[in-house]
Amino acid sequence: MEIHESGEDYLETILMLENRMGYVRAIDIATEMGYAKPTISIAMRRLRENGYIDVDQRRDIHLTPLGREVAERMYERHVLLTEILESIGVDGETAAREACKIEHDISAGTFTKIREYFEKHKGT
Repeated sequence: MEIHESGEDYLETILMLENRMGYVRAIDIATEMGYAKPTISIAMRRLRENGYIDVDQRRDIHLTPLGREVAERMYERHVLLTEILESIGVDGETAAREACKIEHDISAGTFTKIREYFEKHKGT
């Protein structure tokens, strides 16, 4: 099932919040992303209907295995691309913002090659 860029961003945000706080609620996502709670509610309903998240009785949001796979892939891309951009002199804020754009558009194969190249040449 294909997921759109916005869905990838939501899943990545859920993963980061889960790692930071141990739990995630819609209001946490809204605060983190700067969106209105109704916007988040609509997005969470779509992610739940497509099997990326579950919501428990306490209204905590949990990534399903499928959702976690997408979130971890996006997070890995984001972290590495940010590091690469910073290593060539891009300031941290710009690097993070632009890595977020790039992470959605490159293929898995291209990302693998970038990661391999960077790891091979890191520190040289």
